[in-house]
Amino acid sequence: MPNTPLLSVTGLAAAVDEKEILHHVDLSVAAGETHVLMGPNGAGKSTLGHVIMGDPVYTQTAGTIMFDGEDVTDLSPDKRSRAGLFLSFQAPVEIPGVPLSSFLRATLAARPDRALKGKEFRRRVKELCAELDMDPAYLNRELGVGFSGGEKKKVEMLQLLLLQPKLAILDETDSGLDVDALSVVSRGMELYRQTCEGSLIIITHNTRILEHLDVDRVHVMVDGRVVREDTADLIGWIDENGFESFERATEGAEPGDAAAAATAGLTAEDLSPVIER
Repeated sequence: MPNTPLLSVTGLAAAVDEKEILHHVDLSVAAGETHVLMGPNGAGKSTLGHVIMGDPVYTQTAGTIMFDGEDVTDLSPDKRSRAGLFLSFQAPVEIPGVPLSSFLRATLAARPDRALKGKEFRRRVKELCAELDMDPAYLNRELGVGFSGGEKKKVEMLQLLLLQPKLAILDETDSGLDVDALSVVSRGMELYRQTCEGSLIIITHNTRILEHLDVDRVHVMVDGRVVREDTADLIGWIDENGFESFERATEGAEPGDAAAAATAGLTAEDLSPVIER
C-alpha cells in the first residue's frame, strides 16, 4: 500500500542517567523514502537514531516504535537489525583481532536471506570495493584498526550495501570527510537506493552529501523535540538562515510541547522561502 509507514515512531521519550533527552518525538518514514534529520549540536538527533535501534545506553521512557508492521519497542538491537534496521555510527568502533572479512561474513551468515557462499561473497565484496574506491586488501585488516576516518565510513557503506536493510539510519556518515571520501559515501547511498529501494534517515550538518539524493522530508530537532517537518525546500532555507529561528521557538516550551515549539516565534515571514512554493 503506497505511503504506508515503514517506520512509525509515536510519543517517543528517552533518557540517559535519568536525564530525559527526547521529549515525545513523532516520526514517520514510508518505504522507499529519504528523510533528513537536522538541528543544532546537542539537539538529540543521534540519540533518536540510537533509541530507534535499541541502544541499551538509553532508557526509553515512553512511546512506541513500529517497524514494517511490527512493534519493535522491546526488541534487542540484534533483533531489530535482523528485522531490517541499520545504524551507522559517527565514530565506528575498532575491534582488534577480528578481520574485516570475517566480520562481514558472520554478519551475512546471521541473515539467511542475505547469506552468500564463499565465491559469491568474495565476488560481491570485490564489486562493492570497486564501487567505493576501496582496496580489497583492507578485508584482511583488523576491523577498524588503523583505518582513517574516511576508510571507516567506507567500511560502513560496504556493510550497508551487503546487508541491504529496509531502513538505514546514517548518523553523520559525512562527518570529517574530505571531498573525495564525501563523494564515495554519496555514491554508496545512491547505490543503496538503486539496488534495494531502501529507506534512509540521514542525520547531517553537511547538506553537500544530499546534493545527489531525492529528499522526501526534512525534520528539524531542537532540545530533544522535532520542531518542524517540511519538504526538501527547507534544506536551502536552513543553509541560508541556520537554526536560530527554531531555537528561539523552543524557548520556554514545556517538555513534550512540540506543537508550541513548532509554531512559537516562526512567522510566515521567517519561513517565506519555504512556504512560497
